[in-house]
Amino acid sequence: MLSTILGVTAATWAVFMALSPLLQVREVLRRGSSEGISVAYFCVLLVGFGLWVAYGLAGGDLPLVVPNTLAFVVTAGTIAVALRLRGPVAR
Repeated sequence: MLSTILGVTAATWAVFMALSPLLQVREVLRRGSSEGISVAYFCVLLVGFGLWVAYGLAGGDLPLVVPNTLAFVVTAGTIAVALRLRGPVAR
């Protein structure tokens, strides 16, 4: 029983975590620039989410696949927005 409650709670929180980069996207859109955003950081996260999705699929673990797939999509979108709104490159 406790294991089930913890599993549901963890999976639910994982969905919130997956959506959390949208807070950064909102701020970038508000400012009109992604100058202070580390795209490399989000790329590292993207690879990690992809690996967790693959691991979850290999083991048939849906509670692992769903939030990490969502996180992968949101993170890829965050990278796209950050790159699109990147300021001029300093020389």
